[in-house]
Amino acid sequence: MKAVAIQRFGGREVLEFAELPKPALKPNEIRVRLRAAGVNPVDWKIREGLLQGRMPHEFPIILGWDGAGVVEAVGAAGPFKEGDEVFAYARKDLIRDGCYAQFISLEEKHLAAKPKNLSFEEAAVIPLAGLTAYQCLFESLNLKSGETILIHAGAGGVGGYAIQLAKNAGARVISTASAPKHGYVKSLGADLVIDYTQENFVEAIRSKYPEGIDAVFDTVGREVQKKSADVLKPGGRLTSILALDEAYLRKKDVVPGYVFVRPDAKQLDRLKALAEEGRLKVHLTARFPLHEAVKAHEMLESGHTQGKIVLDIPS
Repeated sequence: MKAVAIQRFGGREVLEFAELPKPALKPNEIRVRLRAAGVNPVDWKIREGLLQGRMPHEFPIILGWDGAGVVEAVGAAGPFKEGDEVFAYARKDLIRDGCYAQFISLEEKHLAAKPKNLSFEEAAVIPLAGLTAYQCLFESLNLKSGETILIHAGAGGVGGYAIQLAKNAGARVISTASAPKHGYVKSLGADLVIDYTQENFVEAIRSKYPEGIDAVFDTVGREVQKKSADVLKPGGRLTSILALDEAYLRKKDVVPGYVFVRPDAKQLDRLKALAEEGRLKVHLTARFPLHEAVKAHEMLESGHTQGKIVLDIPS
């Protein structure tokens, strides 16, 4: 099968468009012929070896934890059959088999039926970012209707889904974005957007909410994470997807949380339902053929992508 893989850690130059064996099908797995793969920051982090201390790796590594396609074969009786259209969050315990390929074999927990109203390309960019937003908002932060939340980097993939999910849940949403992206972030449902390049977001929020807000979803980390503690009410909650300074946050009377997104088929089904109801929308900012994964990574690493990037998988 055709795939993009790496034989060693490094920069974009280690990405290779190669011919690799079709993955085996275990009795508890479903093999999917992929039609599209999402591109996420974790992909370049894996490529550079930044997850070595966290998870085992085995070369050659096919990158990509997001995908959508058609069931090609099933290892045993289950909810899926040959020909079903599916989308998947494909993170496994071993980093080796990803979605930058024509085929992948996955357990049921990774898969859900593809939203009927979305293309394969649109569906492929939901799972990782969508599940990340869902698990941060509703498992870690326990966000409730009527609460006010700050969601950093609202124009990004995770932030964009988080804004929509929070609004669907009845929350008031504040977000940060550069001025050219304000219209896009407001279109997702943000009630207030702060230009972090021109304004102090802590002062801007405190001027409108002097007693503080209920929750923060941090997608930036470091100093932004620390400063975010100052917008919260006493006992407010902050959850991050990046390194968490838990000791600092607790000193600030903040309840800290951290999420490393996990596969969850039931939650994928909920995201599917929201997409089909028109309550979760996808913005594709760029499409590249699989063999141009280097260009996709170049765009991704700029750090200022609005929406999502997808790879088209050849048939």
